[in-house]
Amino acid sequence: MADEKDTAAEAPKKSNKMLMVVIAMALVILGGGGAGAFFMLRGDSASAAEEKPVKGAVVAIDSALTVNLADGHYLKFGFALQMTEAAGHEEIDTSQALNLAIEQYTGRPIAELSTEEGRNKLKAELLEKIEKAYEVEEKQMVMDLYFTSFVTQ
Repeated sequence: MADEKDTAAEAPKKSNKMLMVVIAMALVILGGGGAGAFFMLRGDSASAAEEKPVKGAVVAIDSALTVNLADGHYLKFGFALQMTEAAGHEEIDTSQALNLAIEQYTGRPIAELSTEEGRNKLKAELLEKIEKAYEVEEKQMVMDLYFTSFVTQ
């Protein structure tokens, strides 16, 4: 009987030691990973904050556009450009933005414009083209695009 008590008393000591070693290793690994992530993300957010442009004036495009879609449907839409502070307050020529919008949406299937995902994808593509077209001396002049109307039929 004495041997059984000694064996039972030794088993918890071994498992406690092993448990403590496993916990210590987990803390070291998690601590190192957490510190690494903190320093990596901290650098990204600081550089992203520097690159993010400041909002300037909004340039509304007065006339709505009507373009032909595929299969006899059409799209009538209007939009405005969110300029950056770097663009200043000078009046800009919106002809290029209008032309890019017409090219972007003409001939598209109405099914693509019927879903939020499809509209957002096309809008992001249009914004990218407009940002590139209105970039002056590596300064971003346009930072967003707002639809003021959007009707399909």
